[in-house]
Amino acid sequence: MAEPRAVVVLWPAGAPGSEGKTAPEAVRVSPEGEHIVSSVHRPSITVYLPAAEKATGAAVVIAPGGGHRELWMDHEGYAVAEWLSSHGIAGFVLKYRLAREDGSSYTVEGTELEDIQRALRLVRSRAAEWGVDPDRIGVMGFSAGGELAALAGTRYDSGISGAADPVDRESDKPAFQALLYPAIPKEMQLSKETPPAFLACGADDRQNISQGLPELYLAMRRAGVVAELHVFAGVGHGFGIRARNTGNISTWPALFDGWLNANGFLKHK
Repeated sequence: MAEPRAVVVLWPAGAPGSEGKTAPEAVRVSPEGEHIVSSVHRPSITVYLPAAEKATGAAVVIAPGGGHRELWMDHEGYAVAEWLSSHGIAGFVLKYRLAREDGSSYTVEGTELEDIQRALRLVRSRAAEWGVDPDRIGVMGFSAGGELAALAGTRYDSGISGAADPVDRESDKPAFQALLYPAIPKEMQLSKETPPAFLACGADDRQNISQGLPELYLAMRRAGVVAELHVFAGVGHGFGIRARNTGNISTWPALFDGWLNANGFLKHK
């Protein structure tokens, strides 16, 4: 049996905008055994730390996808964090509130974005405890979670000076962003200050991703952003990290690891 992982609630006293929402999380299991979560009102991160002798100091906040209606926690969350931590990179799997769930009062660019921003601030506030470098904390998102990661990479601040909550004093700017078959936000404000980006999708994904991600790559390069793009032939949507992934698509985690190393994110300071 896998060892239990620490789960840290983003706002211990309750998330702003979730007042009065007491429904428990719902979990269903797909025919393939995938855990799919909905009804999130206490957003959290699940902590995957590497062995001390392997730790590189890098960390990634991981946002699973699910169309903003649910969260596919295994192949776009826990399996990813497991792979990263086994390669010396701390992983933090985000459970965020869901804007498009039936009856939801949440929004993508309000509530959900606040959750991933808070996760970045929280990891940065506990960097020493978790053995990560506060300057090497990035985001990774899949599908709808990729939209959140992309928003986090373009909408950030340096922290709220004098905030009563010390977590809010931390910057929520990611050091880098990894966007895997993301829903691409409209009107992204890109500049040379935009965090470096690792982009990947399948050539057989729907057109707004298989063509939209290369267009985003070109826009990033024109803006002076460090970016790398992989479009995998014969691959569709939702590959994540699965035992059944074979051939070229099974290489993307190693490509990401190599990209981090090439850009100096895995080096001890």
